Amino acid sequence: MANQRLIKQKKNRTWKKPRDAPPANPSQLLLEANTHLETGQPSLAYKAASQALFILQKQPSPEYPFTTLPALNILGEICLDLGDPTRATKYFQQAVEVDKDGLASEVEGGGAEKYLWLAQLCEEGGEKSVQWFQKGVDSLRKIIEELGAELQSIPTNETDPIQAQRWTDTIEEKKQKAAGALCGIVEVYMTDLSWDPFAESHCEENITAALSFAPTSPSVLQTLASIRLSQSNLPAARSALTSSLSLWTSLPPSHPQYPDFPTRISLSRLLMESEMEDEAMEVLERLVSEDDESVEAWYLGGWCLWLVAEKTTGEGEGGERRAVRRESRSWLGTCLELYRKLEYEDERLEEHARELVEGLDKELGGAEDEDEDEDEAEDVDGEGDEEEDESADVVDEADETEEKPSTGTDIDKSESPTHDHPMSGI
Repeated sequence: MANQRLIKQKKNRTWKKPRDAPPANPSQLLLEANTHLETGQPSLAYKAASQALFILQKQPSPEYPFTTLPALNILGEICLDLGDPTRATKYFQQAVEVDKDGLASEVEGGGAEKYLWLAQLCEEGGEKSVQWFQKGVDSLRKIIEELGAELQSIPTNETDPIQAQRWTDTIEEKKQKAAGALCGIVEVYMTDLSWDPFAESHCEENITAALSFAPTSPSVLQTLASIRLSQSNLPAARSALTSSLSLWTSLPPSHPQYPDFPTRISLSRLLMESEMEDEAMEVLERLVSEDDESVEAWYLGGWCLWLVAEKTTGEGEGGERRAVRRESRSWLGTCLELYRKLEYEDERLEEHARELVEGLDKELGGAEDEDEDEDEAEDVDGEGDEEEDESADVVDEADETEEKPSTGTDIDKSESPTHDHPMSGI
């Protein structure tokens, strides 16, 4: 009976169909992807962004394909974080195909980013890189003009100071990006396209435009210095570098104008090339304090100190020169040790560092051996003085014992084995 009631209850039980999960929202998925990317979880970011792109492609809206731009752009950046530049390039190229003329607004996923990334990722380099950079600059120039016009159109008495400052900051950010892209063009003409008969005029044209966008940008002034060095105009290069240094050396590292690590590595090289070794060492000491495993920073520091030692010549300066060479040897030794530990890949750097170390070892070896011999001699002399002092003390004690009146107890002690002092034979 009990089993029959249980069977009956099961028959009468009604099962509710599980509710379907709400359809995924592409906008929400892209927000999740951005959060994952910012928190260092690119794999999760890729999963969310891929799902968003799939939905946008399968359920097109009237604005399709422009709706896919945000997903394509973020997928490109995620792939770069994942170390897959080839796939990143494909996503950015798809974004360009959607927004061929750069007419989409930044809200729609337009803007210059895809062009600037392709300028750096394209394998052809040269003219192709210049074309992508120029397309990015054109897009940024258009955005800057539109934002400026909108800001100017608002009556002064109706302008919210906080909102106006945000607009101003956004315009400044776009100007910095445009200046950076123009400097990118300069670098292409100084490297891949240096053979171009008009390379120098292109460099002058683009650095002038960059300075018009960002006259107080440390990186722009560094690019100006690089151009002047290529023209053998050392005073102008030094002037540009001094101006660049003055803009950020007193700022905290968290300040927006504080240059990033790679920019300061490049700066140290330019300072060394401009024979500003003291300033270069100040920059390099900051770099190794921030990242004590930067092979390039330790290498440049060792090389810079070697250059300083080469300039330290003349009567009476041998000691100072040797001290600088020892410090140079220490920096280069750390560089080579990290090179092995981190399996760093830059054969030219390693070869030059070893060459410098070998030269330093030849020059310092004899001097260091002499110093060690002098130290050892001083140690031996010191030990001899201590032994003489101990002997004198023992003799004094023996004299005092002979002057004391003899007793039976004293005779017993003199016959005791403990009377044989290790120094008694002296």
